[in-house]
Amino acid sequence: MPKKHRVRIRIVSEQEQGQTIQEFQGERIDKDSHIYIRYEENLTDTPLTGEAAKTMTTLKLGSDTIKLIRHGAIQSEQSFRVGSRLPGFYRSPFVQLQLSQMTSRLQIDMQDVAGTVEWAYELFAHEESTGHFKVSLTIQEDPDHESE
Repeated sequence: MPKKHRVRIRIVSEQEQGQTIQEFQGERIDKDSHIYIRYEENLTDTPLTGEAAKTMTTLKLGSDTIKLIRHGAIQSEQSFRVGSRLPGFYRSPFVQLQLSQMTSRLQIDMQDVAGTVEWAYELFAHEESTGHFKVSLTIQEDPDHESE
C-alpha cells in the first residue's frame, strides 16, 4: 500500500529572463522504488474561458531520473537524466510542441518526508534550443494536514 504524506512545495525556476517562485500544497506518495510529488496548479484567467484553469502536476522521482507529467488545461511530459537528451511534449489549447531536454545536473535528496530536488537542463523545442533552466524544489511536511 502506498504511503501518502501532505506536503508543502516551493519551486524556484531560473532562466535567462529571471526567476520565478511558486508555492503549492500537495502530497508525497511513496510507491515501490519511486517517490511521487503531486500538486495542482491554477492558471489564472485563461483566454479561452476567462477563468482559472487547473492542471495536475506529478513529479516521479527515481534514483537518477525525474519525470514531470502535467494533465489538465496543459498537457506535458518531460524526463530528466544527467547526460541524456530525452524526448517530451507540451500541449495547450494554443500550441503543441515536441520537446527534448539535455540534463546537465540532477540531485535528489529526500529524507523521511522532506527533501530537495534540483536539476538544470537545456530545453529544445522542435530541435531548436530555447534556453537553459534551473529548477529547485523544496518539499516539507505540511503540519496542518495529517498523513495517510
